[in-house]
Amino acid sequence: MAYTAADVKKLREMTGAGMMDCKKALDETDGDFAAAEDALRVKGLAAAAKKSSRTAAEGLVGVAVSGTRGVAVEVNSETDFVAKNEQFQNFVRNTTEVALGATSDDIEALKDAAYPGGGTVGDALTNNVATIGENQQLRRMKSVSVANGVVVPYMHNAAAPNLGKIGVLVALESDASADVLDTLGKQIAMHIAAAFPLALNADDLDQELIARERKIAEEKASESGKPAEVQAKMVDGAIAKFAKENALLSQLFVIDNKTPIAQVVEQAGKAAGTKIVLKDYVRFQLGEGIEKEVSDFAAEVAAAVGG
Repeated sequence: MAYTAADVKKLREMTGAGMMDCKKALDETDGDFAAAEDALRVKGLAAAAKKSSRTAAEGLVGVAVSGTRGVAVEVNSETDFVAKNEQFQNFVRNTTEVALGATSDDIEALKDAAYPGGGTVGDALTNNVATIGENQQLRRMKSVSVANGVVVPYMHNAAAPNLGKIGVLVALESDASADVLDTLGKQIAMHIAAAFPLALNADDLDQELIARERKIAEEKASESGKPAEVQAKMVDGAIAKFAKENALLSQLFVIDNKTPIAQVVEQAGKAAGTKIVLKDYVRFQLGEGIEKEVSDFAAEVAAAVGG
């Protein structure tokens, strides 16, 4: 057996499937989590989980905007306690401001950038680790900009101004007034925070992700026993549905649950008397894509006593 009881529990929490179903899926996939999750979905025992919805690390996301440019930065810590530390919050805030002046989204270059008060961002991070006594990592950054218009920042459940666990930036290109764009941008940002879009439009969706969804859809269709041409239509329909639900511009606006975001933007432009383009966005959720190690304290004690 290539997995433990803790692994079964973790897969159950990830998918919502039953304990025995999770154990069987891990048996069949020799402990491969991704394959086990897919197997459960093929059997209709698990919902399509979005990794971005699973917070698996502590720390803070910071957002900052200057003129027509905005940036989001994620800094991880080991515990939520450190995320509430004033020194740590000041570091994330200052680093995000430094990132506004960067020429690229290269995190290593950001570490080498000058930090307010002297030294580099990397030096300040090292000092943080030494003085706070907990490992911290500058994980990622992403910037957006427009030639003419606004970049609207939004922080969901902010821990402090422009600091929190879900940071969003919305880039709107337009000649419309700042007030109009700010209002629209805030509404779209709140939608993005809640709806977990994976790309701006269907063409931008990760092709590896699409291939994985297609494989799952093909296996489901195959189990239906229907003719090949019907199965092909079932697969195409499933992929089209997936793309529609995960591309921002085709998602239904969370406020009314019926209007696609593309249409919301178009209507706002008509009301303003000038075209508005949703050019880009950023959604950083703290810890997305990081699997947190689950410690079995009892097992560790038993192993220590036995060893």
